[in-house]
Amino acid sequence: MREKIHPAYYPEARVTCACGNTFVTGATKPLIKVEVCYKCHPFFTGEQRLMDTAGQVERFERRYKKMAR
Repeated sequence: MREKIHPAYYPEARVTCACGNTFVTGATKPLIKVEVCYKCHPFFTGEQRLMDTAGQVERFERRYKKMAR
């Protein structure tokens, strides 16, 4: 196995979510920013909530209403 080809490993990498939750994990980057984590993701929270990204939900609902007519 070749030496000095692997990235640096940070055992105390901090992960920050858009909801404000932070936790520590091991990673190849010291700071990771995510949009969704286990505290706010609908699968883990059990909430039936639509996560809107750039108006995609509204666009879908408008198209669906046109089809229903």
